[in-house]
Amino acid sequence: MTTCDDLPPYLLGFPGPLRDQLVAAVLSGAKTSTTGLLAEYEAEDEPLPQPGARSLLVDSAERGVAVVEVTAVDVLRLGDVGLRHALDEGEGYTSVAEWRTAHEEFWHSEPVRGAIGDPGFTVDDDTLVIAERVRITERLV
Repeated sequence: MTTCDDLPPYLLGFPGPLRDQLVAAVLSGAKTSTTGLLAEYEAEDEPLPQPGARSLLVDSAERGVAVVEVTAVDVLRLGDVGLRHALDEGEGYTSVAEWRTAHEEFWHSEPVRGAIGDPGFTVDDDTLVIAERVRITERLV
C-alpha cells in the first residue's frame, strides 16, 4: 500500500459532475489520456507533468481514489491532436471533431478563462496543449 500523503493531487476538470464523470472514466479504465492547456500551466506557474510522476487522483469530494502515473506527455498544437488521443480520453468521442467541440466548450468557459486570467481567451489550431497519458498504479476505493 502506498503512502499517499506526499503525493500531489491529480485534478481533472473542476469539482462537480464533470470531475466525477472523468474520475469514474479513469477508474473504469476507459480514460487513459487527458488534455490540458499550456496557457493554464503557465498562468498557474505549474510545472508540466513528467513521465513517471505519480499523483493522487482526487474526486469532487477531495477524496483520493487512486494513484496514477504519467506514462507520456506531449506538447502539441491543438490542430495536431489525433484520433487515438481523443478516443483514449474515454468520454465517448468518436471523432477528433467531437472531442475538440467538447474541449473548446470547456476551455472557453468562465472557470478556465478565470484560471488563465483572460476573460476573452479562445483556442485555435495553433494553441499549445499538453496531451498526457496516465495509468492507475493503485486503486484506493
